[in-house]
Amino acid sequence: MTDKTLVIDGMALLFRHFYATSFRNQFMYNNKEIPTNGIQGMIRHTFKLVELTRPENLVVTWDMGRETIRNEWYEDYKANREAPPEEMIPQFDYVKEIIHDMGIYQLGIHGYEADDIIGTLADNYDDLLIVSGDRDLLQLLGGSNEIWLTKKGFTEYRHYTERAFKEEYAIAPSQFIDVKALMGDTGDGYFGVKGIGEKTALKLIREYGSIENLIQNIDALSKGVRTKILNDMSSLQMSYKLAKIITDVDFSHDEYLKHRRLTLDKGQIEEALIRHDLRITRKYMDTLNI
Repeated sequence: MTDKTLVIDGMALLFRHFYATSFRNQFMYNNKEIPTNGIQGMIRHTFKLVELTRPENLVVTWDMGRETIRNEWYEDYKANREAPPEEMIPQFDYVKEIIHDMGIYQLGIHGYEADDIIGTLADNYDDLLIVSGDRDLLQLLGGSNEIWLTKKGFTEYRHYTERAFKEEYAIAPSQFIDVKALMGDTGDGYFGVKGIGEKTALKLIREYGSIENLIQNIDALSKGVRTKILNDMSSLQMSYKLAKIITDVDFSHDEYLKHRRLTLDKGQIEEALIRHDLRITRKYMDTLNI
């Protein structure tokens, strides 16, 4: 008997659906003159996942502001990202209000990313089905937990278990941190070792197992790779720290266990959708079998 928990990376879905419609300027203003295109896509996607996966529990996780503990470690973390479009800014807080009004449990901690909340859940609980667009989360795979990476629409995903990850990458999920440290992540503003991309990073970690072992055997590397690593050693060490998802975020596990249970009150959901004037989402709900 499983007790499956659907864990949704709320910000990943919000951004995904905002940009899926905003390029056509479909901002879907409600009667309060608030744009709702990202919100409506994110909510519809969430309920479609409920229909697809039939979870016993549901939690939506959130980033809580631009600054996190990683900016204390490295001030340029994500500094290269453009500010979100003005139509998206009011949707960040508004989506949380709407989801609360629908009776869905949410979890976000100031100073941490949604990845860290998810990492802490994955470190403490089994039977999680994590949905995101963020490949960094693959480092968390283990036991009975799964990760679905968004691919197309509301129904197409790349499905990962620990076994599927090992078959694709030929390393353990935890070793993906070492790969990310070597190759860096320009989207997050850290750069690993200049001149080492994913293909070379994977090859090195498959052979040496870890950054630590790679450095201990630095003289065995080719001159080109050795020189690159030695020249970027401080960047490599910081990149490893930034690439590793935090798994010990302090929050109330009693509260989580109490509130994660999914009890869909269709009347409450309908009332919230009417009150916030989410007409497209209301129509979509009629198509779902939940």
